[in-house]
Amino acid sequence: MSIQTPPRPQSTASDGRVAAPRHSLPDAGSEHRTAEADPTRTPAGPDRRRARAVAARVTTVLAGALVLVALTVPSRPGQLTPAAFLRIPLEGLLVAALLLALPGRARRLVAAATGTLLALLTVLKLADLGFRSALGRPFDLVLDWALLDDAVGFLTDSFGRAGGTGAVVGVLVLVVVLVLALAAAVLRLAGLAGRHGVGARRVVAALVVLWVAAAAAGIRVAPGVPVADTAATALVRDHARQAQARLRDREAFTAQVGADPFRHTPGAELLTALRGKDVIVAFVESYGRDAVEDPEFARVGEVLDAGTERLRAAGFGARSGFLTSPTTGGGSWLAHDTLLSGLWIDNEQRHRSLLASDRLTLGGAFRRAGWDTVGVMPAATQPWPEGSFFGYDRYYDAAGLDYQGPKFSYAPMPDQYTLATFQRRERDVADRPPLMAEIPLISSHSPWTRIPKVIDWTAVGDGSVYHDAAVSNPKSQPRVGYRKAVEYSLRTLISYLETYGDRDLVLVFLGDHQPAPVVTGDDASRDVPVSIVAADPAVLDRIAGWGWQDGLRPGPEAPVWPMDAFRDRFLTAFSADPPAGRAHGR
Repeated sequence: MSIQTPPRPQSTASDGRVAAPRHSLPDAGSEHRTAEADPTRTPAGPDRRRARAVAARVTTVLAGALVLVALTVPSRPGQLTPAAFLRIPLEGLLVAALLLALPGRARRLVAAATGTLLALLTVLKLADLGFRSALGRPFDLVLDWALLDDAVGFLTDSFGRAGGTGAVVGVLVLVVVLVLALAAAVLRLAGLAGRHGVGARRVVAALVVLWVAAAAAGIRVAPGVPVADTAATALVRDHARQAQARLRDREAFTAQVGADPFRHTPGAELLTALRGKDVIVAFVESYGRDAVEDPEFARVGEVLDAGTERLRAAGFGARSGFLTSPTTGGGSWLAHDTLLSGLWIDNEQRHRSLLASDRLTLGGAFRRAGWDTVGVMPAATQPWPEGSFFGYDRYYDAAGLDYQGPKFSYAPMPDQYTLATFQRRERDVADRPPLMAEIPLISSHSPWTRIPKVIDWTAVGDGSVYHDAAVSNPKSQPRVGYRKAVEYSLRTLISYLETYGDRDLVLVFLGDHQPAPVVTGDDASRDVPVSIVAADPAVLDRIAGWGWQDGLRPGPEAPVWPMDAFRDRFLTAFSADPPAGRAHGR
């Protein structure tokens, strides 16, 4: 008896026709007909699969390159060379070993966290690069957040509101992109390692052996750049120590503020050798030692030498030396604090602590001794409560100087206008007491792209003349622009003395700090020139023991003091009976 297999059920279309079985193979032309029926559909053929594979490999290579760059990018401008990226970062090897040891879900979580931390580490490196390039020091994680507002203000003052806003937006976008890109990159590499565990372990093991061999042999890809790299760990360690030092410094600085040998000196005993004289303390922005010693800036020295002869012919003498500033490239207020208070102020924490104290400043000493004290602040575009702390009876900010001319890069007004307005409002007043004034001169402030010329003093007026006055525009040449700007500020001071100086005027002028490393290089000192100019020989006789050199230009052998030594030495030299136990240094 035969057993018949029942026929397989067949589906029937809605029109009554029998539909083909689902498992039946299409005929030779069906693929073509399907493509014709749906022209938007593209078959996943070999070419497309090959393209996807290539794209995946390229993405993986880019992810690896991004992580390597983030780990090896230097935090010092001098090390920013292609060779620096040929290092083997130990931190990367340790993270890779950890990811290989974790199961899938934990691996992904750790990879995402690692990518985020690596992005923040990269931002810190970039901040260090920026601060070292501009200020010659690394970013301070505790104190430098307050400087971000000043940086935006500098960009806005120099390049307009659009430039400042664009810079802020650009930085924020960069941070967000770094976090997202590095998190995605580490996740991708972690996934690849998980799928190829054996091969990944062999690669990591080989790199560990290579790292140990390079460390033992001391192999370097460039001077100071070892192949066996631990820079990321060192960076974190250094910033942690920096933060600890800042926390400890507050108490130590409080003790220094209270140790003031002139704290209780009566006004009748202060500055007796300067009675009846006007004293101007002028800070020349970015006027550093390189300006008088770098051969490329030789014309600055020529201006000083010619000025010495012109002032000598006008009856003035000068003595000059060097002071070591607490800052470089920026932070002018720290130098002002240091010179005027006799304390070493090299960070924002000390600056704020100083302003909260009752420390006797140089201006306060003159005020106690009977001088009328004035602060002239041409760059102060916001309220300046520091004026009362520094002992000034009154001060002029940018608005108070009523300048009606154009800006010159960062500087709201030229130095010549600042001095002319001070002369008209203060020194030309009849029947007044002697004056002491602090005047920062800011025409030599970066970016040195638009520099005024010295004009006739009688033509300065309200500054409107500068709309048509000749200017220098050394764009894209920072060293040339720097030199010309310093020349202008020094010529203005010398011309002011020739025009308005007399036997009862004493000028102390100095640099606040060296310019940025883009001008001086990475290894420049922090020294700045300082000069005292007077027509009365008795004034210069009082500082004969200082060893300062004759003229406006200090030579290589001129004495170098820390800037915080100046207040005590100045008060000692020009006061009747200096107090016992005075300090001459920091």
